[in-house]
Amino acid sequence: MRVANRLAMALLTIGLASKLTAQQTAVVINLTEQTAYLLENGRVALISPIASGKEGRETPTGNFRVINKDLNHRSGNFGLVTDSYGRIVNSNATPGSSVPPGCHYIPAPMPYFMEFRKYVGMHAGYLPGYPASHGCVRMPRDLAADFFTRVQIGTPVKVIGSSRNVTRVRRAIPIVQLGESPSATVFSGSQPSRGAKHLARVRKAIPVVDPGRSKYAIAFPAGRNF
Repeated sequence: MRVANRLAMALLTIGLASKLTAQQTAVVINLTEQTAYLLENGRVALISPIASGKEGRETPTGNFRVINKDLNHRSGNFGLVTDSYGRIVNSNATPGSSVPPGCHYIPAPMPYFMEFRKYVGMHAGYLPGYPASHGCVRMPRDLAADFFTRVQIGTPVKVIGSSRNVTRVRRAIPIVQLGESPSATVFSGSQPSRGAKHLARVRKAIPVVDPGRSKYAIAFPAGRNF
Protein backbone atom coordinates (compact mmCIF):
# COMPACT_ATOMS: atom_id res chain seq x y z
CA MET A 1 0.00 0.00 0.00
CA ARG A 2 2.97 2.32 0.53
CA VAL A 3 3.53 2.40 -3.25
CA ALA A 4 -0.10 3.27 -3.99
CA ASN A 5 -0.02 5.89 -1.26
CA ARG A 6 3.06 7.55 -2.78
CA LEU A 7 1.40 7.53 -6.19
CA ALA A 8 -1.77 9.02 -4.73
CA MET A 9 0.17 11.84 -3.12
CA ALA A 10 2.19 12.48 -6.27
CA LEU A 11 -0.90 12.69 -8.45
CA LEU A 12 -2.72 14.86 -5.95
CA THR A 13 0.11 17.39 -6.01
CA ILE A 14 -0.05 17.63 -9.81
CA GLY A 15 -3.84 17.95 -9.85
CA LEU A 16 -4.87 14.55 -11.13
CA ALA A 17 -7.17 13.38 -8.34
CA SER A 18 -10.81 13.36 -9.49
CA LYS A 19 -13.28 10.56 -9.73
CA LEU A 20 -12.87 8.44 -12.85
CA THR A 21 -15.93 7.62 -14.90
CA ALA A 22 -16.90 3.97 -15.20
CA GLN A 23 -14.57 1.88 -17.34
CA GLN A 24 -12.10 4.75 -17.77
CA THR A 25 -8.48 3.65 -18.04
CA ALA A 26 -5.32 5.74 -17.95
CA VAL A 27 -1.57 5.23 -17.71
CA VAL A 28 0.95 7.22 -15.66
CA ILE A 29 4.65 6.68 -16.45
CA ASN A 30 7.03 8.00 -13.81
CA LEU A 31 10.54 8.28 -15.26
CA THR A 32 12.10 9.15 -11.91
CA GLU A 33 10.72 5.96 -10.36
CA GLN A 34 11.15 3.95 -13.60
CA THR A 35 7.63 2.70 -13.05
CA ALA A 36 4.38 2.63 -15.03
CA TYR A 37 0.93 2.63 -13.42
CA LEU A 38 -2.30 1.47 -15.04
CA LEU A 39 -5.37 3.14 -13.54
CA GLU A 40 -8.81 1.60 -13.93
CA ASN A 41 -12.05 3.01 -12.59
CA GLY A 42 -10.23 5.28 -10.19
CA ARG A 43 -7.89 2.64 -8.76
CA VAL A 44 -4.34 1.46 -9.35
CA ALA A 45 -4.79 -1.80 -11.27
CA LEU A 46 -1.26 -2.64 -12.45
CA ILE A 47 2.24 -1.48 -11.56
CA SER A 48 5.17 -2.31 -13.82
CA PRO A 49 8.89 -1.61 -13.66
CA ILE A 50 10.17 0.00 -16.86
CA ALA A 51 13.31 0.92 -18.74
CA SER A 52 12.78 4.32 -20.36
CA GLY A 53 14.95 6.25 -22.80
CA LYS A 54 18.64 6.51 -22.05
CA GLU A 55 20.63 9.74 -21.86
CA GLY A 56 20.33 11.64 -25.14
CA ARG A 57 17.25 9.60 -26.12
CA GLU A 58 15.00 10.39 -23.17
CA THR A 59 11.34 9.39 -23.22
CA PRO A 60 9.29 12.56 -23.86
CA THR A 61 7.25 13.89 -20.95
CA GLY A 62 3.78 15.36 -21.17
CA ASN A 63 0.18 14.36 -21.85
CA PHE A 64 -0.51 11.88 -24.65
CA ARG A 65 -3.00 9.28 -25.80
CA VAL A 66 -2.49 5.78 -27.17
CA ILE A 67 -2.55 6.23 -30.95
CA ASN A 68 -1.71 2.71 -32.11
CA LYS A 69 -1.51 -0.87 -30.86
CA ASP A 70 0.48 -3.63 -32.57
CA LEU A 71 0.78 -7.09 -31.02
CA ASN A 72 3.86 -8.11 -33.02
CA HIS A 73 5.48 -4.78 -33.83
CA ARG A 74 9.06 -4.54 -35.13
CA SER A 75 11.14 -1.40 -35.00
CA GLY A 76 11.63 0.54 -38.22
CA ASN A 77 14.67 2.29 -36.78
CA PHE A 78 16.70 -0.14 -34.68
CA GLY A 79 17.74 -3.78 -34.60
CA LEU A 80 20.81 -5.98 -34.74
CA VAL A 81 23.08 -7.72 -37.24
CA THR A 82 23.71 -11.45 -36.85
CA ASP A 83 25.93 -13.91 -38.69
CA SER A 84 24.82 -17.16 -40.33
CA TYR A 85 25.11 -18.94 -36.95
CA GLY A 86 22.83 -16.45 -35.22
CA ARG A 87 25.65 -14.78 -33.31
CA ILE A 88 25.24 -11.04 -32.77
CA VAL A 89 27.70 -8.95 -34.78
CA ASN A 90 26.16 -5.54 -34.03
CA SER A 91 23.64 -5.22 -31.19
CA ASN A 92 22.89 -1.54 -31.84
CA ALA A 93 22.29 -1.50 -35.58
CA THR A 94 19.98 0.58 -37.75
CA PRO A 95 18.58 -0.21 -41.22
CA GLY A 96 21.49 1.79 -42.64
CA SER A 97 24.21 -0.07 -40.74
CA SER A 98 26.88 -1.99 -42.63
CA VAL A 99 26.03 -5.68 -42.96
CA PRO A 100 29.07 -7.93 -43.56
CA PRO A 101 28.84 -10.75 -46.12
CA GLY A 102 26.95 -13.73 -44.75
CA CYS A 103 25.21 -11.62 -42.11
CA HIS A 104 21.75 -10.10 -42.03
CA TYR A 105 19.89 -7.30 -40.29
CA ILE A 106 17.00 -8.11 -37.91
CA PRO A 107 14.59 -5.33 -36.84
CA ALA A 108 14.20 -5.18 -33.06
CA PRO A 109 11.02 -6.96 -31.93
CA MET A 110 8.70 -4.76 -29.87
CA PRO A 111 5.82 -7.07 -28.85
CA TYR A 112 2.70 -5.57 -27.32
CA PHE A 113 3.55 -2.16 -28.74
CA MET A 114 1.34 0.67 -27.44
CA GLU A 115 2.33 3.83 -29.29
CA PHE A 116 1.50 7.11 -27.54
CA ARG A 117 3.68 9.43 -29.60
CA LYS A 118 5.01 8.90 -33.12
CA TYR A 119 7.63 6.12 -32.90
CA VAL A 120 7.44 6.09 -29.09
CA GLY A 121 5.43 3.63 -27.04
CA MET A 122 5.28 0.99 -24.34
CA HIS A 123 6.29 -2.56 -25.25
CA ALA A 124 7.82 -5.79 -23.94
CA GLY A 125 11.59 -5.70 -23.79
CA TYR A 126 14.78 -6.10 -21.84
CA LEU A 127 15.05 -4.18 -18.56
CA PRO A 128 18.71 -3.92 -17.55
CA GLY A 129 17.80 -2.03 -14.36
CA TYR A 130 18.33 1.52 -15.64
CA PRO A 131 17.08 3.77 -18.50
CA ALA A 132 18.37 2.09 -21.66
CA SER A 133 15.97 2.40 -24.59
CA HIS A 134 15.95 4.73 -27.58
CA GLY A 135 12.93 6.53 -26.14
CA CYS A 136 10.33 3.80 -25.77
CA VAL A 137 9.12 2.43 -22.45
CA ARG A 138 10.12 -1.21 -22.00
CA MET A 139 8.20 -3.51 -19.67
CA PRO A 140 8.48 -7.15 -18.62
CA ARG A 141 6.66 -9.27 -21.19
CA ASP A 142 3.87 -10.48 -18.90
CA LEU A 143 3.04 -6.97 -17.69
CA ALA A 144 3.28 -5.52 -21.20
CA ALA A 145 0.70 -8.12 -22.25
CA ASP A 146 -1.57 -7.09 -19.36
CA PHE A 147 -1.25 -3.38 -20.20
CA PHE A 148 -1.84 -4.16 -23.91
CA THR A 149 -5.07 -6.01 -23.13
CA ARG A 150 -6.45 -3.20 -20.99
CA VAL A 151 -5.49 -0.01 -22.85
CA GLN A 152 -7.33 1.08 -25.98
CA ILE A 153 -6.75 3.59 -28.74
CA GLY A 154 -7.34 6.91 -27.05
CA THR A 155 -6.32 5.83 -23.53
CA PRO A 156 -4.66 8.82 -21.78
CA VAL A 157 -0.93 8.47 -21.05
CA LYS A 158 0.84 10.94 -18.77
CA VAL A 159 4.66 10.84 -18.59
CA ILE A 160 6.17 12.63 -15.60
CA GLY A 161 9.53 12.85 -13.85
CA SER A 162 13.02 12.62 -15.31
CA SER A 163 15.33 9.72 -16.09
CA ARG A 164 18.22 12.00 -15.09
CA ASN A 165 16.97 11.80 -11.52
CA VAL A 166 16.30 8.07 -11.26
CA THR A 167 15.70 7.16 -7.62
CA ARG A 168 16.14 3.39 -7.88
CA VAL A 169 18.05 0.81 -9.88
CA ARG A 170 16.54 -2.64 -10.19
CA ARG A 171 18.02 -6.00 -10.98
CA ALA A 172 17.93 -6.75 -14.69
CA ILE A 173 14.66 -8.25 -15.92
CA PRO A 174 15.25 -10.24 -19.14
CA ILE A 175 12.69 -10.47 -21.90
CA VAL A 176 12.89 -14.27 -21.50
CA GLN A 177 10.88 -15.22 -18.42
CA LEU A 178 9.60 -18.38 -16.79
CA GLY A 179 7.44 -20.40 -19.14
CA GLU A 180 8.84 -18.77 -22.26
CA SER A 181 11.15 -20.21 -24.89
CA PRO A 182 14.81 -20.31 -23.81
CA SER A 183 15.76 -19.46 -27.37
CA ALA A 184 13.85 -16.15 -27.42
CA THR A 185 15.99 -13.22 -28.52
CA VAL A 186 17.07 -10.65 -25.98
CA PHE A 187 17.74 -7.18 -27.34
CA SER A 188 19.82 -5.10 -24.97
CA GLY A 189 22.40 -3.22 -26.99
CA SER A 190 22.84 -0.49 -24.40
CA GLN A 191 25.26 0.44 -21.67
CA PRO A 192 24.43 2.29 -18.44
CA SER A 193 24.31 6.04 -18.69
CA ARG A 194 26.80 8.04 -16.62
CA GLY A 195 24.12 8.70 -14.02
CA ALA A 196 23.04 5.06 -13.78
CA LYS A 197 26.58 3.88 -13.08
CA HIS A 198 26.60 5.84 -9.83
CA LEU A 199 23.29 4.48 -8.52
CA ALA A 200 23.80 1.77 -5.94
CA ARG A 201 20.35 1.01 -4.52
CA VAL A 202 18.86 -2.15 -6.05
CA ARG A 203 15.45 -3.61 -5.44
CA LYS A 204 13.07 -6.12 -6.97
CA ALA A 205 10.19 -5.24 -9.26
CA ILE A 206 7.10 -3.68 -7.67
CA PRO A 207 4.31 -6.25 -7.35
CA VAL A 208 0.96 -5.87 -9.07
CA VAL A 209 -1.70 -4.25 -6.91
CA ASP A 210 -5.12 -5.85 -6.86
CA PRO A 211 -7.50 -3.01 -7.81
CA GLY A 212 -10.14 -4.43 -5.52
CA ARG A 213 -7.86 -3.98 -2.54
CA SER A 214 -6.64 -0.48 -3.29
CA LYS A 215 -8.44 2.23 -1.35
CA TYR A 216 -6.92 5.03 -3.41
CA ALA A 217 -9.10 6.61 -6.09
CA ILE A 218 -6.63 8.13 -8.54
CA ALA A 219 -8.04 9.97 -11.50
CA PHE A 220 -7.65 12.20 -14.47
CA PRO A 221 -9.96 15.23 -14.20
CA ALA A 222 -13.04 15.05 -16.41
CA GLY A 223 -12.71 17.08 -19.55
CA ARG A 224 -8.90 17.35 -19.41
CA ASN A 225 -7.15 16.62 -22.69
CA PHE A 226 -4.43 14.07 -22.01
